[in-house]
Amino acid sequence: MRSTRRRSGILLAASIAVAGLAAPVGISVAGRAGAGASGSDAPTPDPAGAECRTSVRGSRVVAYCHNPYPSTDRVQLHTECRRWWDIDADTAPVDVGPGRTVRLDDRCWKEVGSAWVTHGVQDAA
Repeated sequence: MRSTRRRSGILLAASIAVAGLAAPVGISVAGRAGAGASGSDAPTPDPAGAECRTSVRGSRVVAYCHNPYPSTDRVQLHTECRRWWDIDADTAPVDVGPGRTVRLDDRCWKEVGSAWVTHGVQDAA
């Protein structure tokens, strides 16, 4: 009779241990299944937009923008001059088609304070 109690105790302890180890796996699987079924996750957008490299030398700014994606990107170079009397400038927007590279340039009379490129991704037509 003692061996039956001992065996029952061992089986009970083993089943508790297995349940304790299996519970996190079951919760994880249920969480993944529930997240996909609910549809609450927003779809990830397709990658788009040109990669631009900007360099400043003295009073001149040059930016090269390459677009490796299938959508067209509209880029524009903005230059802010350091001196208060020097006029800040923006280039005209340029469309960068898929697989294309464009060069944008601008200048200040004296030093360049900062320069950046803005993007406006458009759908392929």
